[in-house]
Amino acid sequence: MSSGFKRGRKGSVITVFDAAEVSILRSLVSQILGLIEPGETGDDPLERALGIGPSEQSADPVLARLFPSAYEDAEQSAEFRRYTEATLRDGKRADAQTMLDSAEPGRVELTQEQAQAWMRALNDVRLALGTRLEVTEEVHDEIAKMTEDDPRYPAYVTYDWLTYLQDTLVRALW
Repeated sequence: MSSGFKRGRKGSVITVFDAAEVSILRSLVSQILGLIEPGETGDDPLERALGIGPSEQSADPVLARLFPSAYEDAEQSAEFRRYTEATLRDGKRADAQTMLDSAEPGRVELTQEQAQAWMRALNDVRLALGTRLEVTEEVHDEIAKMTEDDPRYPAYVTYDWLTYLQDTLVRALW
């Protein structure tokens, strides 16, 4: 199993992955890319150029978690979403693609920019998986009590591993 991320020279971040870990990361990030399709924009050419899109929040709990309401007031939140969500989707897709492009078995050295993209992409994967698993603050206690034959065990252990990776990446960056 990966020993996590460590600070490299000149601001780089280094880790070592085995082939199975890379396969898991690629699969999860690919699922995020499939979920976060490019943001929709209106028919108006100016709206398309400015990335102005629909204002409704997704009914999918994962998308609602990845793109939460910015305001408690529904009208303000809808207006904010209309002007920002397409751009936010593009940014999340770019981060996920950076992770896909640089994840490989063996030693991986990331630039500061790539490491920042990885951090955001790992966060999105964790948020998506955590939402689907209905993770609570007691997740570590739940995992400790699970047996390996529990059908939820692989998903929860994967979530825990992603948490570890994100934690070591944050520590390596700062």
